[in-house]
Amino acid sequence: MGTDVAQERQQAHALLDMLPEEKLTAVRSLLEVMVEPLSRSLASTPVEEEEITSDTAAHSTVPVLRSRLAKAFPTKTPARVRPR
Repeated sequence: MGTDVAQERQQAHALLDMLPEEKLTAVRSLLEVMVEPLSRSLASTPVEEEEITSDTAAHSTVPVLRSRLAKAFPTKTPARVRPR
């Protein structure tokens, strides 16, 4: 089994060597996310310094989306479909 992993790594390295620079950067980023998705994401996220006021919260994305969803899908009791 160790040889299969070594062979897979060798093939992956060969493919990486053939990539142009811009694609190599994309693949590197993808590999970083695959290795440690949450810790890398948290480490690269800037700290929020701004205090959230009631005015800010009222205009945040979540209430706006809830309002739009409520308008698009009014709450009605759905008609039941009878099985055949």
